[in-house]
Amino acid sequence: MHITSQAALKPPNAAVAPVLQKQLALLLESTGEGIYGIDMAGLCTFINRAGAHMIGREPDEVLGCNMHELTHHSHPDGHPYAAHDCAIFNAFRQGLPCRIDTEVFWHRDQHCFPVEYSSYPLMDGDTVLGAVVTFVDITERKRAADALQAAKNELEQRVVARTQALSVALGQLRELSAYSETVREEERTRIAREVHDELGSLLVALKMDVNWMDKRLSEQQQRTRHEAEAMRIRLRSKCQNMSGLIERAVDNVGRIITDLRPSILDHQGLWAALEWQAHEFAQSTELVLDWDMQGTEGVELPEPEAMAVFRIFQEMLSNVARHAHATALALRIEVADGGLTILVQDNGCGASPLAFEAPTAYGVMGMRERARHFGGQLEISSQIGSGSTFTLHLPLSKT
Repeated sequence: MHITSQAALKPPNAAVAPVLQKQLALLLESTGEGIYGIDMAGLCTFINRAGAHMIGREPDEVLGCNMHELTHHSHPDGHPYAAHDCAIFNAFRQGLPCRIDTEVFWHRDQHCFPVEYSSYPLMDGDTVLGAVVTFVDITERKRAADALQAAKNELEQRVVARTQALSVALGQLRELSAYSETVREEERTRIAREVHDELGSLLVALKMDVNWMDKRLSEQQQRTRHEAEAMRIRLRSKCQNMSGLIERAVDNVGRIITDLRPSILDHQGLWAALEWQAHEFAQSTELVLDWDMQGTEGVELPEPEAMAVFRIFQEMLSNVARHAHATALALRIEVADGGLTILVQDNGCGASPLAFEAPTAYGVMGMRERARHFGGQLEISSQIGSGSTFTLHLPLSKT
């Protein structure tokens, strides 16, 4: 862009020149941008009121001043800005226009403000007379850009943090899934072994006794009366033995079924199942039990939630049996304010809080996942030497 000086315009008559000058003055004053001109020495030849006010001055006091020394003398950090490096001056020294939005102008009160400026050579034919500079205060633009960048950085940090959290959670979920599969296979193996070792051996013994009886009964007609009486006694003894074997088989089947799914949960409901499990556990572990259950009358949970609560309760007790070395156990179950609270507190050895956050704390992870699935949460409070407290909070579904 080339701007021709007034001397080069050469109007056709002198009467036109004042009109053009007045129009040019009105144009300069009507714009909100700062506009000023400099000669080859860098001295101000004109400046509009908007430009003068941006640097805290009046137009009359700026005319004839070196504009670089007046308002462009330093970088934002206060480091001097050498005149020979000034892009504004290079516009007329090299005859090349420029547009810059990374520098600052200095106000009269010695504070700087970011600007976007353009510097264009002022030409008279092929002769460079100076330059015309336009500039705007971009403080708000910079502030908005900085705020946007800060928000972007914060968002990126949150995304990174969330991604890491999801990655950790996914890793824990995979480990928990693998652990659950291992436990499932171990449980299948245990049940298969019990069926084979207990029920299998009982059924074999029964089969042998039945074959023995069949054989003896087929020989009944060949015996004397005395032999028949002796055989009757032996058959009666054998039947009693078979009855005992059948009772053992029934007990084993019942125990295996209870391990898989307690029938009391289906027949009498969750609250009876929890009470039965608590007393069974206290009896088998010889712990002093402090039992309290309130607010459960008339409250029923859907089958999936009831099963989840029962399994969490079982895992709480299992944790006490495996790790606590306790002598007493307090169990509190309460339904109030639309929610269920189950508290299991022991007087055992306790543990560091970090132990319950370990990647291998699969039991705790399993309880938390079951609770979270139904909108609940599991809280654990424990100190070494002071026992542990497990608390389940679960909102109850409205029916």
